[in-house]
Formats: sequence, structure tokens, C-alpha cells
Amino acid sequence: MSGLSLKKPKNSGVEIISPPGFWRRMAAIIYDFLLLLAVLFLATALLLPFNAGEAFTSRQILYPLYLLLISFGFYGWFWTHGGQTLGLRAWKLKVLTLDQTPLSWYQAFLRFIAALLSWLVCGLGFIWIIFDKKKYSWHDRLSKTAIFPQSNIK
Repeated sequence: MSGLSLKKPKNSGVEIISPPGFWRRMAAIIYDFLLLLAVLFLATALLLPFNAGEAFTSRQILYPLYLLLISFGFYGWFWTHGGQTLGLRAWKLKVLTLDQTPLSWYQAFLRFIAALLSWLVCGLGFIWIIFDKKKYSWHDRLSKTAIFPQSNIK
């Protein structure tokens, strides 16, 4: 399947529902980022007693890895359990495989790593949505997943 579903309107032929655009996705990303930030604050607070209550330094490599693991857990759990983070749910979007099935943890991992790479090159992987015919980001393509409007899901 190409990744886009067809939806039949009640009174006419078949109509293609367009995938969500750049700004709608960015709104969901900002919403999720704020939630993730709160989760990372909590994760840090839970870890501080093990660092004698001191701030973490740049020489403590395990701390950023811990935050990265927490971040993956946040996104991975939502993506594999219903396909919606709270930001995606608020904007009526859902992340699924191209054949509209739930993501596996492996696909969630690929999507997460590819999304990080998309951000590391100044967000070009996200900006790509504007130019792509199917409105896929780099991490959509690399993980063989996509964001679908909730009304477009079979």
C-alpha cells in the first residue's frame, strides 16, 4: 500500500485524504516536546539523589544517555501502544506503518533515531515534508512509518 488511504464520501466517488502538513505536525511536536520536558525534569529529579544532589556535569556521559533512553521510552511507548502521543492525539493524528498497522518496538526505535538525525541537520528531515509529494519526513521514509489523519485510518 502506498501509505495513503482512500476514503469514500457519502455522496460521490473516491477521494484521497491528504496527509497532515508541516504546521500541523510541528504543533503536535511542540506539544509533545513540552510533555517530554516535564518527563525529563522528573527523570532528573529521580536521579539527583544518586549524584549527591549535585548538578550533572559534561563529564558524566551516562546522564545524557539516560535522558535519551527516557525520551525513547516516552515516544516508543506511545507509538507502540495506540500510535498516538498526547500531541498527536490533540491534533487528531496517528503514527502507523505504511500499511496502517501499529508500530513494533523496532520500528519505533528506527523512527526515533531517524528523527534525531532529522533534527541534527538543522531540522531538514522535518522541512522535507513541505517538498515531499506524500508529505513524508525523512524518519517516515527511513522507518517505513507515517503520520495519518485520525479520520483517514482504516
